[in-house]
Amino acid sequence: MGSERERRRVAVLREYHLLDTPPAAELEAVVRVAATVAGVPTATLNLLDDARQYQLTTVGFAGQQCSRADSMCAVRLDQGAFVHLPDARKEPDYRDNPWVTGRLGRVVFYASAPLISPGGLVMGTLCVFDGRPRELSREQIRGLEDLAGIAVAFFERRRLARVSAGLRETIQARDQWTRTMLDSLDEAVIATGPAGRVTLINRAAQGLHPDAVLGAGPDGSAARSWLFEPDGRTPISDEEVPLVVAMREGVPVKGRELMIRVPGREPRSVLANAAPLRAADGRVDGAVVALHDVTAEHTRRRILEEAHERLAAANTELRRSNADLTNFAGAVSHDLVAPLAAVGGYLELLADPDETAGHPRVAGWVTSAAQAVARMRDLIDALLGYARAGSAPVRARAVPLDGVIGEVLHDLGPQIAAAGTRVVVPGPLPEVVGDPVLIRQLLQNLIGNAVKFRDPGRPSRVEITADGPSLRIADNGVGIPPSRREEVFDMFARVDGQVARRHGIGLSSCLRIVERHGGTITIGDTPGGGATVTVTLPEKGSDRR
Repeated sequence: MGSERERRRVAVLREYHLLDTPPAAELEAVVRVAATVAGVPTATLNLLDDARQYQLTTVGFAGQQCSRADSMCAVRLDQGAFVHLPDARKEPDYRDNPWVTGRLGRVVFYASAPLISPGGLVMGTLCVFDGRPRELSREQIRGLEDLAGIAVAFFERRRLARVSAGLRETIQARDQWTRTMLDSLDEAVIATGPAGRVTLINRAAQGLHPDAVLGAGPDGSAARSWLFEPDGRTPISDEEVPLVVAMREGVPVKGRELMIRVPGREPRSVLANAAPLRAADGRVDGAVVALHDVTAEHTRRRILEEAHERLAAANTELRRSNADLTNFAGAVSHDLVAPLAAVGGYLELLADPDETAGHPRVAGWVTSAAQAVARMRDLIDALLGYARAGSAPVRARAVPLDGVIGEVLHDLGPQIAAAGTRVVVPGPLPEVVGDPVLIRQLLQNLIGNAVKFRDPGRPSRVEITADGPSLRIADNGVGIPPSRREEVFDMFARVDGQVARRHGIGLSSCLRIVERHGGTITIGDTPGGGATVTVTLPEKGSDRR
């Protein structure tokens, strides 16, 4: 803060004569209301000159002076903005402050609203704090900022009264401004005197119906007429009304949830924070309550709970559907494979050269039928694999890929030999975490595809390499156009235009298996032509289950 501006700031502060006179009762009320709005036990009105911090009035602790160098409020005083620290111990410019470390106090939560003079100079702060972490809502922050403005209005009113006792109209204007500031608070605020008579009520409280808040229904009993427990059905007894409790017991009432039900109006759920108001001699001579309307929050919570219930029901239905799919696939495979086997047997008998001698057309028909049966059997096997990939439980354990690849190459040996494909595994492969059966199905599909879709114009070659948990299967076959590489993972997708060569389910099963393991699968180019499939699975030692 520049020296000239600092000199003017201190001069304005002293012009109010706040440091040499006792605090007014209304300033004490502002600090009490601030603590109630923030829902904390301690609050203070701090003023800072060029050397010291003065705690003009406090709630919840005995005030004390300290040097300005030790003041938390002085750290960001020149910014003139609201300070909100849910945990001051985590803030680099506050954690070593003596009010945080324990030398002067044990402040954890800290928030302050600047006290800004009409000329724009910061004289101090309205400060609330607690010994445990907490966080203010946007409405609470606005409320504290408004209360800081009210405190400055009181300062200004006193200054004007000191300058001229004849400026009554000006004082009345300031009172109206103060009333406007109170009415701008979103929190409902009500204060009462020793006999329960209302001494302060803002517009937000009137909107909630003051009789309900104060405990004064049409027959003298708000509990039976207006105030209920959060369930909206159980009346609150007169003795349990927060303002009554605060006045009777002389202790704050924090976070008391109520429902206000006034005939002809929508029920409102509120959180009440009440505190006793004390006279100079310490006796209770009134109480103040701040009400936070939580009706919208309850509505949002109910919507979330209903959404969670619907999601749980959907997950249950999905598990049932997956079980049905597995059962259906098993039944279909049995009911279809057996007749196909019989048809295939009869076709083999019909294909006997002695039976078709002299009937070339019949021989052609028999051959075509046999090929159709083989395709149907392959399709059924692929559908069964797809069902198992999506519904079978994943029994995760360490899987050495070297061993699995060896088993897959042995199973595919006849197909690889018939295609004249050279399969190369130049280095060791990693261990991954997954279901051995599903991973073997995945690799058999991928290597089988690499062999099946070879380029007839050159010798077929497949290379299997690894980079950490990523496994690459690169072929020099016909490849897949970049624009179609996502489509090939869809059911029954074909991008080569040769319907007879594939049924379009294998890569869908691969995607299912990889996703159920929490991995990824992508397709890229092989240098010189062909496709490279990259699969990444969890490594051994990961937390995936």
